[in-house]
Formats: sequence, C-alpha cells, structure tokens
Amino acid sequence: MSKNNISFILNKPQLSENIGACARAIKNFNFKKLVVINPKPIFPNDKILATSVGAKDIIQQSKKYENLDKAISKIDIVIATSARFRNKNIKHINLEDLKKINFKKKIGFLFGSEASGLSNDEISYANYTLQIPTNPNFKSLNLSHSLIIIAQYVASIIKLKSTPFKKSKKVKSASKKEIQSMLGVCIKNLDEINFFRPKEKRAKMLENLRNIFYKMELSDKETRILSGVFGSLGKKR
Repeated sequence: MSKNNISFILNKPQLSENIGACARAIKNFNFKKLVVINPKPIFPNDKILATSVGAKDIIQQSKKYENLDKAISKIDIVIATSARFRNKNIKHINLEDLKKINFKKKIGFLFGSEASGLSNDEISYANYTLQIPTNPNFKSLNLSHSLIIIAQYVASIIKLKSTPFKKSKKVKSASKKEIQSMLGVCIKNLDEINFFRPKEKRAKMLENLRNIFYKMELSDKETRILSGVFGSLGKKR
C-alpha cells in the first residue's frame, strides 16, 4: 500500500494559518497530497508558507480546484468528516472502521470550512461520513486538529491493512470522473423531461441522486452501461 493514494481535501478553508498547519500535519505522518478547494485567502500566500514551516513542499505541490466535482474526479473513495450525525442514507463510520477501508484505492479525506463544516449537499459526494469521538458537550476541534488525528490513525494502520476480499483483476472500479459523466447524462435527460419539480426542490433531488450513485461500488463497465441506457432514453423521446 502507498501513502501516495491518500489525499487530504480542504473544502473552502478560511484561515491561512489552518492551511499551513494542515500541511505540517500531513508531512508529520509522511503523507504528501494536499488538495484545496476554493480557499478564502489567496493561495498560496506568505502566511500559509510561514505556518507550514518545514512543510512548504506540501503547499507547493498541492492542487487547487474551484469546486468539489473536479477535486474528487480521480478519487475512488471519499470520506467526509463531520462533527454531527447526518440523517441521510449514507454509511457513518468511526476511526476503528478505517481498518476496513481498502487503501490500495485512491482515498480522499474531505474536511469542511472552519465556520460551517460540510453542507448536506457537499456530504452527498461522499461514500462515508467519519466522526471523530470527542466530548459530547464540547465538539470544537480545529481543522488541523481533525486532520492530524485522522492522519496519525491512518498512518498507524496502513502498513497492517489487508484487503478483506478479492475482486477479479478484470473488474476495474469506476472513477469519480466516470460516475460524474454518467450522472451528467442522467441529469441532462431528466431536465429535458422537466423531472425536477417543483424547481425549488431540484437541489435536494440532485443531492439524493448523488447519494445513490456515489455510495454504489460501480465498475467502469457498469457506468458505461448506465450512461448508454440514460443516453438511449433521451434519444427515444
């Protein structure tokens, strides 16, 4: 297993100091990949680099994206961190459950902004939500605190991790990009038949659709078949 398969994704971070501290946390446990989505401060900047101290290389090699779609397009499994339980049809896991994750795949740990965390819409892109156990009366972990806890825990188990089951080598899991493409065809045809009614519920309905497809372990072949099915339905109207 390679630590290069693991990315730490900061969605809309607000403070330069936190971004720099997260880079330090990542490097402390020999991880390399930092992804930043739509940061509030200019990225990178002198304050970020100063806070990162000896982890400037993590900042310099990091990737910046404008939205979540693009950031996770090459990630196989997205694990979203959340301080509160979400009443959604999505698997909720704890730190101990990370031992069951197949780290041979490309894994992305997704962190929300300091002020509001992740929205339900952003959570809908994830395969799992992960909650760090804390004092139930005081759940106030800093962004870099949350990241370093997960980084340390993953580092401690990754070399001991074994895959619980084997799949045929001929079966290749679909990438997030392939699922996004398939979902795009589906949504386009649903829009053409005015499926999303009333309009004010469209965002919620899209959120539910993503929940369905992102948590399924589809193969690349299955996504191509579904894309063909959705495309054919559009042509027959």
